[in-house]
Amino acid sequence: MTDSKTCNIVVLISGSGSNLQAIIDDLADHPNARISAVISNRADAYGLVRAEQAGIAQHVLNHKDFADRLAFDSALIEVIDQHQPDLVVLAGFMRILTPEFTRHYAQRLLNIHPSLLPKYKGLDTHQRAIAAGDKEHGCSVHFVTEELDGGPVVIQAVLQINPDDTPDQLARRVHTLEHQIYPLAVRWFADGRLHLSQQGAVLDEQPLASNGFQFKS
Repeated sequence: MTDSKTCNIVVLISGSGSNLQAIIDDLADHPNARISAVISNRADAYGLVRAEQAGIAQHVLNHKDFADRLAFDSALIEVIDQHQPDLVVLAGFMRILTPEFTRHYAQRLLNIHPSLLPKYKGLDTHQRAIAAGDKEHGCSVHFVTEELDGGPVVIQAVLQINPDDTPDQLARRVHTLEHQIYPLAVRWFADGRLHLSQQGAVLDEQPLASNGFQFKS
């Protein structure tokens, strides 16, 4: 993004919206970035309340009202594009997206995943990390491509797994890191520092390693 243009951001959620809140708070003092809409596939998602409290437009699109995934994604695209987004942010949006959707928002679609990708794509990442005897765990922000949790990594935050950690304890600690690195990645994109090239994620004109920028809290 250039300094003179506002980066319009649309955030997709399914639940409490804690990452949404972290991004709202971080962008409060940003002169050239704004969240123009929050969209949920669940009417009871608390993230919609967070959006309302922040004065952000909200939409609900229930996936159960559509015949199939493609029909839902097509309708979702229509709602998103009303806001002319420069960036679409997945913040706990619990839907597997169609290739048509990911292609439509290619190079401007970010997700956060609770593992050190490429490890533990999919669900139950904390349980899987503990079961594997891993010493480290964390979270990754990545550009979204057609491969589930497989797009180029932008930034990762790492923590040590304690011998007595339960999945719930680990999840809480990972969430704390998510709330630090996701707003940072969004800010980088809004400031024109981050983009996706054919070779992968690029920050400040330098290609990022396959595991992205390594965040130190």
